[in-house]
Amino acid sequence: MFRYSTIVVVAASLFLSSLDFILATTGLTNLENVTGKIVFVQREGDATYVRERELASEVPTETRFELYDPWNNLRTARFTYSWDLGNGKVLKGSEPSLHFNYSTSGNYTLRLKVVARVNKTSMPLTGLLTMDLTVLDAIKTIEWKSPLGFQIFRNNMLTVHMDGSPPITACWRFLYNCVTESSQSYHMTTLYENTLRLNHTFTAPGFHCLDISARNNISQLKTSCSIFVWRDPLNHLLFILTCTGILLSILTFICFVVCHPKKVKNNKPRSSVLSDATYSGMDMELQPQEDVPVDCHDLHMSSTDEGDVHTLLLQPGRFSPVSASNR
Repeated sequence: MFRYSTIVVVAASLFLSSLDFILATTGLTNLENVTGKIVFVQREGDATYVRERELASEVPTETRFELYDPWNNLRTARFTYSWDLGNGKVLKGSEPSLHFNYSTSGNYTLRLKVVARVNKTSMPLTGLLTMDLTVLDAIKTIEWKSPLGFQIFRNNMLTVHMDGSPPITACWRFLYNCVTESSQSYHMTTLYENTLRLNHTFTAPGFHCLDISARNNISQLKTSCSIFVWRDPLNHLLFILTCTGILLSILTFICFVVCHPKKVKNNKPRSSVLSDATYSGMDMELQPQEDVPVDCHDLHMSSTDEGDVHTLLLQPGRFSPVSASNR
């Protein structure tokens, strides 16, 4: 009988050692005599997030201790919990859950001490669980820091600020007329600060939309911004000045034509001035409408150096008197 009892005790010891090995390999923490794990639940709006070691700051957090007791050996035990949050606060209570939140981002060490009393006569079972936590700021806003209007065909600097703890993965794209096209893909970059700077040249006037999304390890946010792009005002000014010059030229020409009419030409022949002429050697009387034979050899004009040359004016039906010298 004693031999069988010894075998049972040895078997039970081996089984408990195997159970401890299984608990250690499954990621559950063995708190010396109490085994369990801590679960963090954060709720923001209608969304619920179950987190492990990364928490969002300024978000209500429910922290629960989940006891691992598959054989219900501690179902009648009384538990007390001491929560050291790592920020200078220590909270104690008999409930396995705690509601709190970290107000600032950073690294914290959470320590939980669990004490279980099975009965008044037995020794209390204690355990200590330690966890290193990283508290991050959630991305709550994406703020546009640049003007809402830009000129076409210029290298423009666009600045977008987003809160939240880095690193932040940002994705963006520009949409002409704010219309989504299947061929337009997002550009992605990783930020180690909270400012995104973009160099972009707009090639078409009108409205453009910037779709941008940002996420870190605990949050994600997406927004869109409308941008107006106009042409260079200098081009408009040159066009206006050119059109104004053309219009002024046309108006000037019209005013000149209207205010300065053409003079009517006088078709009447100018009356010739008849001068008295002296013919030496003979007197000739020219009668109108009579054919008078003229011998060019009989008319001998004086040389130019004597100063007796007169201009010969011919008019219809008459000869102008000419002064001729005798041979």
